[in-house]
Amino acid sequence: MSRYLFIESRDPFESNDANFILETATALKARGHQVTVFLIQNGALAARRNARHSHLPQLAAAGIELLADDFSLRERGVTAAEMRDGIQESNIEALVDLLIQTKTKAIWH
Repeated sequence: MSRYLFIESRDPFESNDANFILETATALKARGHQVTVFLIQNGALAARRNARHSHLPQLAAAGIELLADDFSLRERGVTAAEMRDGIQESNIEALVDLLIQTKTKAIWH
C-alpha cells in the first residue's frame, strides 16, 4: 500500500478542475491506500466552513486526512473558528515530514 499526498494550492472556486482531487483521492482511498490532502496557498480557502460547493466534506466522509497550512490560512484571514469540521490546521514542516515518508507519492495540484 502506498501513501498519496495531494498538495492543493488552487482556489477550488476559480479552478474548473477541482473535482480532480475529489475523484482521484476517493478512488485511491477506496483501493486501500492512505490519502492526505494538504491545503496550501489559495487551496486553503476551501477550509472555510461557509465555503459553498466545497469538495472537502466528501473527502472527509471518505476517511481522507485533511490538513491546512496555518500560514496560508492566516494570510487569507481564515481563523480556526471559521474552519470546517474534519480539517486540521498544520504547517509546512508537517508537509515536509509527509513528503519524505517512504512509499509516499506526492501530487501537486
